[in-house]
Amino acid sequence: MTVLSNAATDIVVVVIALGLMVFIHELGHFLAAKWMGVRVLTFSFGFGKRLFGWKQGHFSFGRLADQDPGNTDYRVSLLALGGYVKMAGEDPSQPQTGDPGDYLSHPRWQRFVIVVMGPAMNILLAVLLLTGLFRFHFEEPAWEQQAARIGEVAPDSPAARAGLQPGDLITRLGDAANPKWADVEVKVAISPGAALPVEILRDGESRQLEVTPRPEGRDQLGYVGWAPCVPALLGMIEPGSPASRAGLKPGDRITALDARPIHCWQDLAPALEAGKGKTVELTVLRAGQSIPIEITPAFGDVMGQKKWHIGVSLRDVVVRELGWSEAFQSAIHENVRTCALTFDALGKILTRQMSPRSLSGPIGIAQMSGAAYRAGITELLSVSAGISLELGIFNLLPIPILDGGVILLLLIEAVIRRDLSLAMKERVVQVGLAVLLLLTVFVMYNDLVKTFKPY
Repeated sequence: MTVLSNAATDIVVVVIALGLMVFIHELGHFLAAKWMGVRVLTFSFGFGKRLFGWKQGHFSFGRLADQDPGNTDYRVSLLALGGYVKMAGEDPSQPQTGDPGDYLSHPRWQRFVIVVMGPAMNILLAVLLLTGLFRFHFEEPAWEQQAARIGEVAPDSPAARAGLQPGDLITRLGDAANPKWADVEVKVAISPGAALPVEILRDGESRQLEVTPRPEGRDQLGYVGWAPCVPALLGMIEPGSPASRAGLKPGDRITALDARPIHCWQDLAPALEAGKGKTVELTVLRAGQSIPIEITPAFGDVMGQKKWHIGVSLRDVVVRELGWSEAFQSAIHENVRTCALTFDALGKILTRQMSPRSLSGPIGIAQMSGAAYRAGITELLSVSAGISLELGIFNLLPIPILDGGVILLLLIEAVIRRDLSLAMKERVVQVGLAVLLLLTVFVMYNDLVKTFKPY
């Protein structure tokens, strides 16, 4: 029953989310067309049968005569899966009247603006959604922007076989020098099967190694088996625990134990175990100041095991509010990073360096949207921004019948200084439809395989 309920939620959420994003896309075409003086016949929210709308200031239900040459028909249609804009004179197969309000009567640069404004609105929506989210809730893993020091290495993993060890500091991965963990994760994910040169610093000595990520999981992304060195940033302090009695506070970061550096949260438990309960001196970073704190560990149950502990938990996620300017800059940076990653991944898929299983279609998008909805408003906004950005990027691909294909034809016509023949444009559209149909079938099949095939 839960599976069916989740599936129903996924469908409802993706219909609303994608519907609004496609509507925003079409709104971009509509506003640009109006600005350029193109006569817009229809601006519809949804597809199919007209339910109701406004025309020339009059509200009406049902269908309007298609030949009615009046003002724009602002309508709501039956299938709420986006929308469309119908402009006068946009069909090159129909006789051209020469009306200055027709789409094809306008110069190519104006048609270019009208076409490109659709994807531009999706990209703008992504930026605005993330700006609003980051202004009040900027969340990132505590380790994501840290130097790429390894905290754990899984046995028999590619990292273990390459000779990497906990404590190693990655100073170069591929062509990236001094990467942060966020950069490392992305590089590994999009490089399954590719040998990556790794330069590390171990005990003050630089070493050259090589690691080959293996494809893993439903999306067949790269995996090497290392985990980040997570800063020992304290979250909850257990009441009555040694940490509570010693005066440790949430937000403190443990940087040393008995003057020995604690680089990672993973280093703390072994150091306490080695001390066998003796009093130790922790050095904690609080509000920019290093503070020494003496503490005596207690012996007790920790997640089902008897261990020496001090009664603290890890804060692995940092949440803060940003000013509007910083939130906007962070949103721009995140979207630029996502764009670069998307094109890098597409290039590797086309050159067979990366599995096409990483692509997601409507089913995958629905599952992701539903999961984000169940996780809360912050996750939903973040995922919605990502989907909107990917929708804008997808529409800019040079596939005929997509906006990118139309833009490519306009650029070709601008270079040769004449319109392509109607027969040529019809053939291009036919090819575009075939490519889009094949792509749709593939991603749908891909989604079904990833949904039902265990990995």
